Amino acid sequence: MSGKLYVVGTPIGNLGDFSPRAVEVLSSVDFIAAEDTRVTLKLLNHFGIKKEMVSYFEHNKRQRGEIICQRIQRGETCAIVTDAGMPAISDPGEDLVALCREWGIDVEAVPGPTAFATALAVSGMPSGRFTFEGFLSVSKKSRREHLEELKDEKRTIILYEAPHKLVNTLNDLFNTLGDRKIALVRELTKLHEEVIRTTLSDAVHLYDEKSPKGEFVLVIDGKADEAQSQITHEQAVDEAKKLVDKGMSVSAAAKEIAAKSPFKKGDIYKELI
Repeated sequence: MSGKLYVVGTPIGNLGDFSPRAVEVLSSVDFIAAEDTRVTLKLLNHFGIKKEMVSYFEHNKRQRGEIICQRIQRGETCAIVTDAGMPAISDPGEDLVALCREWGIDVEAVPGPTAFATALAVSGMPSGRFTFEGFLSVSKKSRREHLEELKDEKRTIILYEAPHKLVNTLNDLFNTLGDRKIALVRELTKLHEEVIRTTLSDAVHLYDEKSPKGEFVLVIDGKADEAQSQITHEQAVDEAKKLVDKGMSVSAAAKEIAAKSPFKKGDIYKELI
């Protein structure tokens, strides 16, 4: 192989998702650039691969990127991997790929699982048009500006979030976007994979008594059309009654319509009973 960067997707939970081609490439390259060499070592050991690794992550990407590109220009081949999923997607690998393009270095993709696309596929939310927004900023100002930009977004919104930040993020989403449908997708492809379909208002209270565990992908309904959002309270109750007549529980019907209207689940529920 001539000098080249391979962007190699790794499993997001289940090692059985690692492709034969990915194994072949990691076995063949001269060295591997890894987000966390300890995590990647477990992957390599599982597949019997022994290879030189260099760390490449957010805080050393500028200096290390130059070194990696110099080695590739001298004819070496490198594979970049992240801890889980596809490198360069909400990941510092984006900078290495851009740097390689600037240096005229060939870049080849070895596709693998991607958390946001996998989560969208199992969420049950509209997937025809969506926007992937990555992680919200920890800076209050940047975070507020980001959420304000999403207020009028009609496409399905996808975010990543860590468990220790989830409760604050759910509160910020509810306070900025209002009450919308949301699917909380956690532990994808792992033993305890879970998809919780609910509303932002209920999601806020979901973790009042228990701490969230696992990495989350949040799939949020886009803003409803104005005509839909102008539904009257009486119309909302009538729609909920129709759902109950079709066999849905009173609670589920109230939740379903609350997500599509400006009215609270509790108010619709009271009318139904």
